[in-house]
Amino acid sequence: MRMFRCAVGAALAATGLMGSPAGAASYRHVLLISIDGLHQADLKRFIDANGRSVLAQLAGRGKIYENAQTTRPSDSFPGMLAMVTGGTPSATGIYYDASWDRALSPAGSDCTKIGASADFDEEIDVDAEALDAGGGIDEAKLPRDPKAGCKPVWPHAYLRSNTVFDVVTAAGLTGAWLDKHPAYDILKGRSGTGLADFYAPEIAAGAQDHDVRKAEANDDLRVAALVREINGLDHAGIRKIAVPAVFGMNFQAVSVGQKYAGYIDAAFTPSPDLAEGLAHTDRSLGVVVSALKAAGLYDGTLLILASKHGNSPVDPKLVRKIDGKSLTKAVDEAVKGGLAHATLDDVGLLWLTDGAQSKTIADALMARKDELGIGHIYQGPELKRLWGADPAADSRVPDLFVETQPGVIYTKPTNAKIAEHGGFSADDTHVAILVSGARITPGTVRDPIEIRQVAPTILRALGMDPNRLDAVRAQHTKALPGLDLAK
Repeated sequence: MRMFRCAVGAALAATGLMGSPAGAASYRHVLLISIDGLHQADLKRFIDANGRSVLAQLAGRGKIYENAQTTRPSDSFPGMLAMVTGGTPSATGIYYDASWDRALSPAGSDCTKIGASADFDEEIDVDAEALDAGGGIDEAKLPRDPKAGCKPVWPHAYLRSNTVFDVVTAAGLTGAWLDKHPAYDILKGRSGTGLADFYAPEIAAGAQDHDVRKAEANDDLRVAALVREINGLDHAGIRKIAVPAVFGMNFQAVSVGQKYAGYIDAAFTPSPDLAEGLAHTDRSLGVVVSALKAAGLYDGTLLILASKHGNSPVDPKLVRKIDGKSLTKAVDEAVKGGLAHATLDDVGLLWLTDGAQSKTIADALMARKDELGIGHIYQGPELKRLWGADPAADSRVPDLFVETQPGVIYTKPTNAKIAEHGGFSADDTHVAILVSGARITPGTVRDPIEIRQVAPTILRALGMDPNRLDAVRAQHTKALPGLDLAK
């Protein structure tokens, strides 16, 4: 019997489904927090001006990565998934939270029609105006898979790569996450079992995503839930769970402040509302740190503070709003009925009804580039070179990636927002990453890194093999440098 147990243990160790040998893990827990919208310049400015802040204290026991880049497109979904899978959109299969899939069928259909929106945001809530989303995701609003009996496709089933939550769960540990939409069900992983606890008060309810103080109240709900998890309870404080090995949440107040209040100048000087969002987030981090200390978990927890995306433009003088209908109309004028779907923010992702028309449509749009606010259109070989993506081979890849001119946002001119994300500019992609822990030598890392390197770092910190992540193996993603984690 003893020999049998040893053989099983050796087999599990070989698969990476259990941690490294006892004592090899650098930390028992990893707490991942995304401060959405936070640029590296925001982090530096805040710490320099607030030397006694929580962020400054965390930086005093951690590494700041000065040249961190998020995904392109810089949307919340690909950015978040990069941090927990180690992969770019070509590995995860997720280019945006609202997209198109040429292989799926519309929600509520009988699957006779092929090609459908794959929108995984508040649009799939039972009721997006309710804080609890009316009970969560409405199955009737999900796209359907004609190759799987026309069954609805849940967000977690749409993901192509496993997550750190899958890995720790397979090792008998606990994963948990708190976010802004029920659609973050996607983090449960393809198995649907990666999270022992999940909570997502709907940020769109009551326009909380339009007002800094309302966003702060929404953030407060997640902070309270996180404190309960630190104390060994679920987010509601009802059910006992093991303190998660990997857990965390996102903050929205900074991103909302950037979108609707913005900066005073191009030097990242925050407006009063944005400054309030930054200060509130710092105070909230203090609540979390105090809870970790009270529970005796602080020194055994690696804190990774990052951002899924920035927001663009920072310079208020650059803001230029263009009605997205101008772009979609231009596509139709180039090739009648040529557009299957468009996702527009400060980027344009275009899925065409006939991919063979890509160059024709791109040329027509570029001929009107100043009118339409276009800087460049990526297509054909560029997609393979930059994204490893081919719309002819992958049903999810947009045919055209429209990079906007600086400051351009595709939205109605009457829309109050003055910044957005999703695009390719530095304001969108140059994000903050701060990794703080008891055994980290404080300092800065100036080497260029990518946000997807967070995922293998999480597993390394726990003494687990990063190669258990599909995207890490496929894309050879390395852990963040300079942390001296267990090998």
